[in-house]
Amino acid sequence: MLLQASAPVCPLEPEAETAPAWYSVCQINYTRDTWVNLIQPPSYFAYDKAKLLCQTAEDTWAAWVPDHGEVLLDRSHFYC
Repeated sequence: MLLQASAPVCPLEPEAETAPAWYSVCQINYTRDTWVNLIQPPSYFAYDKAKLLCQTAEDTWAAWVPDHGEVLLDRSHFYC
């Protein structure tokens, strides 16, 4: 029994070059009075949602968390 090994007819391209680019940066524009989900609540008894009050810096928001109060949140602390 003979086994023939040959190179593929068309060379395979790495998937990284052909796959569409994916960016992990959130492109959502948040506005005040928006409810967002917190990745980690500020305390054990606090809700896991927050209402955005006002933007204090490019990536920082003042927010209100029920059963906790007002907090400053970085954009990495919440999601839609």
